[in-house]
Amino acid sequence: MDAYLVSIGIVVLIYALLAIGLNLQYGETGLINFGHVAFFAIGAYTSALLSLKGISLWLTFPAAAVVAGLAAIPLGMAALRLREDYLAIVTLGFSETTRLVIQQEEWLTRGVQGLPGIPALFASAGTSMRNLLQLGLLVCVVAAAIVAVKLLQKSAFGRLLRAIRDNEPAVTAIGKDPAGYKIRVFMLGAALAGIAGAFYAHFITFITPEQFIPLVTFYVWMSIILGGVGSMRGALFGTLVLVFFLEGSRFLRDLVPSIAESQMAHIRLGVIGLALILCMIYRPQGFFGKRGS
Repeated sequence: MDAYLVSIGIVVLIYALLAIGLNLQYGETGLINFGHVAFFAIGAYTSALLSLKGISLWLTFPAAAVVAGLAAIPLGMAALRLREDYLAIVTLGFSETTRLVIQQEEWLTRGVQGLPGIPALFASAGTSMRNLLQLGLLVCVVAAAIVAVKLLQKSAFGRLLRAIRDNEPAVTAIGKDPAGYKIRVFMLGAALAGIAGAFYAHFITFITPEQFIPLVTFYVWMSIILGGVGSMRGALFGTLVLVFFLEGSRFLRDLVPSIAESQMAHIRLGVIGLALILCMIYRPQGFFGKRGS
């Protein structure tokens, strides 16, 4: 049971990194990104492929962040020319295109067969100790990400991001150019997703394109909506609630054994959807969001 809880803790913190990155893009700047999973996948495959070439994991993780951040530049440029609804469609298309490229380029990614044998973090330790060490490292990384975002929020850069979110024409009128800020925010959020992907790859040690479907992005959206858009506490709390529902609903089959496993998957999504609807009705600003926001 302890090993299971540690594994759940690792998953929660990986999703927390994804939520922090998305919260930075949408909560601070108002950029709708439905393709967040693409950068998660890019980070996972970058770190996995480099590590399989024998490169140290202490180098593959920064590489995952850099490659994911650079991959966000085209989307950042698209954000300059598209309205929110069109940007959402473009980012969703980008994530599916990324997944299909990974699936088709078998010479590099092994396609649908996936990448087995990815080196685990702290591989020299036993399984239980290895997971505990990964959990501890993730706690440090998530804490550092929260502190960095908090400092950014209090800086002139952060204030300008919120101004772009609230009234972009006014920002342009005072002589500021929102373009560069939007691109940088997309890159920062993508870099955090890339790091999350690297942790995921080296925790699971086997990845396939089907692990990076759009549903992952919508899980992250659920977590920041539940917790409160723009709130770091909300991102963490929403992620915890989301994983609680995802994992806790697995045990519903023990209560109703007559339901088939395939049917239970739909029921689990229904339970999560119902929780989100109730949250929108009774707490539309999220658990830690400001009223009226």
